[in-house]
Amino acid sequence: MTQPALNLPDFNRIDIQALSTQLDALLNSSREQLSELKSIASPTWQNFASPMQAIDMAIEDFWAPVSHLNGVKNSDELRDVYQTCIAKLTAWGSEQGQDKDLFAQYKLLQQSPEFESYDDAQSMWVSKALRSFTLAGVDLSTEKQTRFKAIQKRLAELSQKFSNNVLDATAHFEHLLASDSALAGVPDSMKTMFAAKAAEKGKEGFLIGLDFPSYHSIVTYADNALLRKKMYLAYQTRASDMAGFANDDALAFDNSATMLETLQLRQELAQLLDFEHYSQRSLFTKMADNVDEIVSFLLDLAEKSQSFAEKEIVALHEFAEKELNLKPMNPWDISYVSEKYRMAKYALDNEKLREYFPVDKVLSGLFDITGSLFDISFEEQHDFNTYHGDTRLFHIQKNNQTIAAFYFDLYARDKKRGGAWMADARSRWQHDDSQQLPVAFLTCNFRPSSEGKPALLSHDEVTTLFHEFGHGLHHMLTSVNIAGVSGIAGVEWDAVELPSQFLENWCWQPEGLEKITEHYESKEALPQNLLDNMLAAKHFNAGMMMLRQVEFSLFDILLHTLTEINHGDQIQDLLDQVRDKVAVVEPPLEVRFQHGFSHIFAGGYAAGYFSYKWAEVLSADCFSAFEEEGIMNKETGQRFLTEILQRGSSRPAAESFEAFRGRKPSIDALLKHSGLI
Repeated sequence: MTQPALNLPDFNRIDIQALSTQLDALLNSSREQLSELKSIASPTWQNFASPMQAIDMAIEDFWAPVSHLNGVKNSDELRDVYQTCIAKLTAWGSEQGQDKDLFAQYKLLQQSPEFESYDDAQSMWVSKALRSFTLAGVDLSTEKQTRFKAIQKRLAELSQKFSNNVLDATAHFEHLLASDSALAGVPDSMKTMFAAKAAEKGKEGFLIGLDFPSYHSIVTYADNALLRKKMYLAYQTRASDMAGFANDDALAFDNSATMLETLQLRQELAQLLDFEHYSQRSLFTKMADNVDEIVSFLLDLAEKSQSFAEKEIVALHEFAEKELNLKPMNPWDISYVSEKYRMAKYALDNEKLREYFPVDKVLSGLFDITGSLFDISFEEQHDFNTYHGDTRLFHIQKNNQTIAAFYFDLYARDKKRGGAWMADARSRWQHDDSQQLPVAFLTCNFRPSSEGKPALLSHDEVTTLFHEFGHGLHHMLTSVNIAGVSGIAGVEWDAVELPSQFLENWCWQPEGLEKITEHYESKEALPQNLLDNMLAAKHFNAGMMMLRQVEFSLFDILLHTLTEINHGDQIQDLLDQVRDKVAVVEPPLEVRFQHGFSHIFAGGYAAGYFSYKWAEVLSADCFSAFEEEGIMNKETGQRFLTEILQRGSSRPAAESFEAFRGRKPSIDALLKHSGLI
């Protein structure tokens, strides 16, 4: 076999206007290759399976960097072309998935004499492919197949429309302050950023937007209650029918109709495939067996968290009244009161804490921890093709050989989608005598450097970084060489969060914290009193946070069980019912959280948001092995590497967990780590 290759994206060669034509050529070439593969009398791994993967990987390699640019460097020009290309790719997927002759070739491959000699990854690839045909409607009548394709095409359009509306609504909102008198309490670094934003747009004063760092700094630190309310309502009504509370013309980005049509089409699609509802269709490829099992799991978490959350909200109300003269405490005050209460109770100033988490020290510690656990090293590259000056590129090495690479794009900016995520730029796979190495995009939205200071991360941002890096390691450290099964590809959605949530634990361990903390100026270690206070505050408002995630998860899974969806009010009504059951905070009537819930309306979490909590049971239980055997135990790390990270989806996630832990998962570790026992 030739030397494994890093096939890095060449962003300089991406010609936006030519993308549609280039994609046409690629798809036409792929169709010609498929025609030849469908004529093979006796399909084998060598003459059929391997060439099929080559077709898939050629399309993925072409599209992955374009998809990434759409999220991190959005523009009107790219948006239009992207939408056109998505329609073509969706049609291509439907065309393949409903091709009865191609389906027959896969069945012949499964029935061939050589199938018995396939390893786990090979047989899983065939099994997943056959399942995909079923879910694509290969057995439907011609009339129903036509409708199925139309639904998929429209759903792809709606997903992008939802995402664009959230992005545009976020960018549309601006609040200009003539002076900083209304910004009392807000960190100086954010005031500087607001002033710089105003100057960039030729304005004087302080310009506040709805990007998360800006929003969070106001609702958490601003002493001005009216400003907190304004920002809270603007953020919580983004892309909704209530956006007029923030800005009258923001109603142009209302996602109400998009959400309703999306739910109706998902239900129709599920019924075409003989599923009762879309949640049932979603669970067909997940670990969880049925909706009742998920609802029971979530309500159990809610029950165990309820008393904690009720005490927490009472404590906040009492503190707000007695110490802040704030009565009543409104929803837009909760983050502000929580921060003040945390500082009073634990002497923990999160802004002061930032000074001990300069980004380069955090990265150095992240690499030290994961390098030691998994026997790898990291090398930054300084001469590479990029799309933005903030982007950094690193190689992962093992035994002095490069085995993967990843891009870091860590800071918030205009035209960049909010949140944090990992996306695969290149998948690991082997074709003939050549092997392609995995490459990942790791994206966050942290505060950038300012006032000559390096970027300083909050502890929450540090855990976000570790979380996304866990996803990245899952993608990059795979030992599977089969496309569609290597890395995170094909891993059950309710298990895919296991490595990411697992890695967050080192952000709370003294052995991990000593590696990622250092004062950005003095280089002094995190003082013991700050460390003690931070660890003591780990479970602050843990009950409320648990109920919040349960609320989102229940809403999502139940929303996708609705079989009759006739009007948008059903969405709000269901969310209200879920809140009545589990929430301890009642938001204002105008709040429209669901209109910005991109995870389920523009991401891969539809009827799957419960995966975060489901996987957290697995991740907490996996980490408990390190608590038993040593937080930095290399043997335990190697076992996690070989049984979880390297396996891809070559076997069911439940089997991988049991191979690592030696038993089935228990919820006890999650409750313990959440402070709910």
